[in-house]
Amino acid sequence: MSQTAPTTCWIKDKLFFGLGAREYLRSLLTPFNAVAAMILLAGGVAAVVRFGQGLGTATNLSHDNPWGLWIGFDLLCGVALAAGGYVISSTVYLFGLKAYQPIVRPAILTAFLGYAFVVLALLFDLGRPWRLPYPFVVQAGFSSVMFEVAVCVATYCTVLFVEATPPAFEWLGWRKLRAVILHLTIPLTILGVILSTMHQSSLGGLFLIAPGKLHPLWYSPYLPVFFFISSIIAGLSMIVVEGSLSHRALHHRADPGTDFDALTIGLARAGAIVMFSYFALKILGVISDGNWTYLPTAYGSWFLVEVLGFVLVPCLLFASAARNRRPRQVKLAALLSVLGVVLNRLNVSLVAFNWQLPCEQRYFPSWMELAVTLSIILLIVLVFRSAALRMPILRPDPTYPEHP
Repeated sequence: MSQTAPTTCWIKDKLFFGLGAREYLRSLLTPFNAVAAMILLAGGVAAVVRFGQGLGTATNLSHDNPWGLWIGFDLLCGVALAAGGYVISSTVYLFGLKAYQPIVRPAILTAFLGYAFVVLALLFDLGRPWRLPYPFVVQAGFSSVMFEVAVCVATYCTVLFVEATPPAFEWLGWRKLRAVILHLTIPLTILGVILSTMHQSSLGGLFLIAPGKLHPLWYSPYLPVFFFISSIIAGLSMIVVEGSLSHRALHHRADPGTDFDALTIGLARAGAIVMFSYFALKILGVISDGNWTYLPTAYGSWFLVEVLGFVLVPCLLFASAARNRRPRQVKLAALLSVLGVVLNRLNVSLVAFNWQLPCEQRYFPSWMELAVTLSIILLIVLVFRSAALRMPILRPDPTYPEHP
């Protein structure tokens, strides 16, 4: 009885916010949670069909289109949008810009959840998901780009998990373990930057082996460079987007002493510089490869929509917002930048891939592929919300003065 009572009290205080079990369950009956439950139910049905009857039943994949939404969006976009972890941690711990320290924890948590659920999404796409560890324990493919990506992603996911533990240790009261992790902050940050540089660029390098399948406007010898620089753009932009949403939805958990709008202005300056560099490199890529003749075509128009509408326009918005100190404009530019990175990854992996196939042989995702993808995105949001409500993610714990 004496052991059960403290356990019950801990669950009530730490997990149920001081409410009883019935009161807590009743508090979960909200419109958002009802919609979330329906989406997760659809995703669960799709998961049962996929693992019970195979890829052919659950997806619209084929021999001509072996990669679909689960690779194009869940993997390529997911890895890029989770780049905020290494971007902001290197900014604070390696370049010494301590003013951005309040947004490190949410960025690290978002990055870890992004990578963790990328691995989950990969299990859906693999024909035999139980063989995922094979390259590590059975037969290593040292000459394969995918092997390098797999090693880097697995290692970096572990690094992010360790970096994300201090808030959990503070929540649990594990001071000694927290102190150990704090002493590893700089080495973990350096390792994270190295690993991110490798696998972000390697994902672009993967498409270098398919020059005949990828449209010339998107195919370039500089694809690894494009993927790496655009991951920095995605990281900076996702910090602004995620921060804006979390401060709006969880404002009662945010640190009142943090001026998030002022921080977004600084991020806008960095975003403008990186996006202009990316835009210039994209134009130079078209010039060096002599692909101007494709611009008057339908694919050329779509390429201009991507480069002008979702690279140049947000670049100018970032620059104008930073100059005139307009936080709302920064948030708009960040949203356009995130959409631009997603559009680029989908263009490279789906739209401009197999561009010479007739329309009837082109790929379009099935409802089950969409349901699984929406469920994974929703799970990231739900886990982030649950952690931010319970742990010192958006504001420091006053009992721990040294906030990493």
